[in-house]
Amino acid sequence: MSNPWLAQQERGHRWAYQFMLWVALRVGRKSARTLLYPICTYYVLFSWNASKGIKAFLRRVLPRRVTLKDLFLHYHAFASTLLDRTYILANQRDEFDLKIRDLNILLDRVDRKQGCLLLGSHLGSFDILRATGLATRNAPIKLLMHKENAPIINEVFGKLDPSLIDCIIPVGEPDTMLRAKDCLDAGGLVGMLGDRPLKNEKVVLCNFFGHNAQFPTGPMLLASILKVPVVLFFCLYRGDGRYDIHFELFAESVIIPREHRAEGLQEWTQRYALRLEAYCRMAPNNWFNFYDFWKTDQ
Repeated sequence: MSNPWLAQQERGHRWAYQFMLWVALRVGRKSARTLLYPICTYYVLFSWNASKGIKAFLRRVLPRRVTLKDLFLHYHAFASTLLDRTYILANQRDEFDLKIRDLNILLDRVDRKQGCLLLGSHLGSFDILRATGLATRNAPIKLLMHKENAPIINEVFGKLDPSLIDCIIPVGEPDTMLRAKDCLDAGGLVGMLGDRPLKNEKVVLCNFFGHNAQFPTGPMLLASILKVPVVLFFCLYRGDGRYDIHFELFAESVIIPREHRAEGLQEWTQRYALRLEAYCRMAPNNWFNFYDFWKTDQ
């Protein structure tokens, strides 16, 4: 399977991201946010492929015609979370107003040294996880990540906080599974995003907003092999430093019989797709998959 999101060249240059990082840390968050308006206007006018992907999503969510204002607000939400990432990595977390729901679902297991798979998505911001206080529980946190995903941005932010690189377990390496298991055995958390298929990854078709879409089988297969609790994590951007953070127990254990693996993977992945859809409806402009998610003939 060819992946349209991998085929898209990462927009922007290293110097531009470094300049924005410098501005953000020198002039402060409020002043830096004013720069987002011309940047997002540029993307509305010239980033046609990404805009087509946004429209494909919004047409299924909004009960009306998608407008240029909707596109602008979508880009602005994404740019805002990217800017906020700067302050999170710089430990300037007092900038944010966080409403955290059901964190005890995760903390109870962390305190018992029970490793968990933390399953998120490209809805909202995964980085806000660092601002929840989980790191103070002395539980190792690793993130399974595709190394081809936004390499320039990851390099720039990695220089701001070198520990970010140490937290990443690259997907597809010979020791990927072993490193994930070591973290879980130590009572840590392994985070991954479950909505975007990786290169050459097997997929299943799930009903998502009334139409079939491809979801990766990797998260549910990994959960069934590692036999650890799966906790869903959604962090929704609400504007100007405000975030709603949701934790939800997905399963104490994902059990997939070997003789019915295909059916089991589809069933569990469909459950995830339904929960993702519910959270998408809460914050439609937080959907940061900038390609046609329902195009299944890639």
